[in-house]
Amino acid sequence: MKIRVAIMGYGNLGRGIQCALRQNDDMELVAVFTRRDPSTVKVLEEIPVYSADKLMEMKDAIDVLMLCGGSATDLPKQTAEYAKYFNVIDSFDTHARIPEHFAAVDKAASEGGKVAMISVGWDPGMFSLNRLYANAILRDGKDYTFWGKGVSQGHSDAIRRIPGVRNAKQYTVPVESALDAVRRCENPELTTREKHTRECFVVAEEGADKAWIENEIKTMPNYFADYDTTVHFITEEELQRDHAGIPHGGMVIRSGKTGMNGENQHVIEYSLKLDSNPEFTACVLTAYARAVYRMYTEGMKGCKTVFDVAPAYLSPMTAEELRKSLL
Repeated sequence: MKIRVAIMGYGNLGRGIQCALRQNDDMELVAVFTRRDPSTVKVLEEIPVYSADKLMEMKDAIDVLMLCGGSATDLPKQTAEYAKYFNVIDSFDTHARIPEHFAAVDKAASEGGKVAMISVGWDPGMFSLNRLYANAILRDGKDYTFWGKGVSQGHSDAIRRIPGVRNAKQYTVPVESALDAVRRCENPELTTREKHTRECFVVAEEGADKAWIENEIKTMPNYFADYDTTVHFITEEELQRDHAGIPHGGMVIRSGKTGMNGENQHVIEYSLKLDSNPEFTACVLTAYARAVYRMYTEGMKGCKTVFDVAPAYLSPMTAEELRKSLL
């Protein structure tokens, strides 16, 4: 019997999950739920689309509910609310608020006897796992995480909110000299500015003060003020031609020493180069949705993270197949 999956929210991530489920024969998408008018939601393949307020009526037809809302306002409310009634999974990515999010979701899922998985994706998610593995193996060492080159959707949105800006894309770019120093095991102490730069491509409204817009971007606190930022003004046609995608990626690196006197140096590096950030995130979520279902059928309950999942739970292969083909 296939694992029955439903999606709550149908944006870039929801569409990515629909694509990912087509590559997993042991899973099926049974419904999409939306807070919009369902008649206005165009899905990639024929699948029932329901209003979000119809969700509870289908409680017995869903094995795992995949939550595709945003981390700022949607997931802090939705995940704990739905974890009382469904096995759920989300991609909550506000690192500083993960402990409080976990506590709220754990309480709800434990009371409801369900399994909830939070903060699944590539960071947090795959990068988190690789930080853990590297820390456990190289105890005398130092961690570094670099993001990019890739589109930051939140930073792009912040630029678009500036008066006079019609459209914009912002890329986070690792500083190559900092990367090289880490890979040489120099263990540098790096400031925010020394690790990444920000590159902005902006379409200004006709007659807008470009110098003022550039200054507003470069001095924006919490987004650009702490970085070396470059602003390019381009046309809408150039933006659509050259910057239509949502690529991303990055690296988790740990350099460490072994030996009686630390005479030998080692580097562990995990890297991602992604054409589509949301589609890759959707693939990670889909694998962990399988784990959620398996953990639930084994009698587990409460909130979990990627740290709590045995790798075999992610794969559709049997234990025998895994040992034969991947071990």
